[in-house]
Amino acid sequence: MKQIPIGVSNRHIHVTKEDLEKLFGNGYELTVAKGLSQPGEFAAEETLTIKTDKAEIVKVRILGPVRKFTQVEISKTDARNLGINAPLRSSGNIDGTPGITLIGPNGEIQINKGVIVAERHIHMTPQDAAQFQVSDGQYVSVKVKGDRGLTFNQVLVRVKDTYALDMHIDTDEANSGNIKTGDFGELIL
Repeated sequence: MKQIPIGVSNRHIHVTKEDLEKLFGNGYELTVAKGLSQPGEFAAEETLTIKTDKAEIVKVRILGPVRKFTQVEISKTDARNLGINAPLRSSGNIDGTPGITLIGPNGEIQINKGVIVAERHIHMTPQDAAQFQVSDGQYVSVKVKGDRGLTFNQVLVRVKDTYALDMHIDTDEANSGNIKTGDFGELIL
């Protein structure tokens, strides 16, 4: 059986250094709250408010380190509540996506693109990929057992030597299967 650990990803924001300084002040650096499953990545102490004409969500966690572009990852439920059509995309694929207002303690900015619903995916090292007999960019299915057992189809495999084995799903997906971080799924080709 090919077991994959699962991590539930709540709404979060990735920011550029420039945007971080606009929101928190010149020279500002993120404060690590806790490490995440991927090496070098962390949940920061810092949060922002995300806002549209229809609604806002407060205390949305920033994930670090800073990135080359600013991106907001939300669930479909969040998108409906905010009144925007956030498309299902892999992280970093932000062309043609809606923008949003980000509000921090030192100001606010409007990003003109970058709001997505993250495509469910599995991070793997090349060694993991060889063991599971999959390749980067391939789509697989993952079966999760339990009182609300289900099978996730169209799970993107992402392979990089700096990754750690972990499948990422959002809170909507986790709630549908009564799944929590630390549960496991079985990879099905």
